[in-house]
Amino acid sequence: MNIIISGKNMDITDSLRRQINKKVGKLKRYFDPGTEAQVTLSVEKNRHIVEVTIPFNGILIRAEESTDDMYASIDMVLDKLERQIHKYRTKLWRKFRTDAFTDDQMLFSKGESHDEKDDELKIVRTKRFAVKPMSVEEALMQMDLIGHSFFVFSNAETDEVNVIYKRRDGKYGLIEPEFE
Repeated sequence: MNIIISGKNMDITDSLRRQINKKVGKLKRYFDPGTEAQVTLSVEKNRHIVEVTIPFNGILIRAEESTDDMYASIDMVLDKLERQIHKYRTKLWRKFRTDAFTDDQMLFSKGESHDEKDDELKIVRTKRFAVKPMSVEEALMQMDLIGHSFFVFSNAETDEVNVIYKRRDGKYGLIEPEFE
């Protein structure tokens, strides 16, 4: 597993680098040898934030934690990642039986963001991603896995682009196009 460490508003010390390599290196048993883990450390108003993103075979696993201590944040984010991996590995194994965790899935993008300081509507970021056909249940699991409130996917049953989203009441909705 290749571990890429970057820092925002801080310098990464050798001891931090060793700790990250030790902790994140334990996750290598779940992934192929060439998998990359991107670790971003940042400090904002005395909050030490650790974000870990692991893209592999089209699936994106991400966790973020912040505490008053960088080492505690590292420990907490690794615990969260291991829980996610176990949860989804078990869920996918039950659903798809063997080799489910290595099936190709779709990468998710955050989409476009809106700059609220301007009254004018303006696209400030564009992301592109591969759209692979999947069932609604797979899309729901992928959205939950990456921790976002919506997910764009190609519906395997209808061959159309759909959006699944989390409603304010905690339930989920599906947007399907209807052409006139």
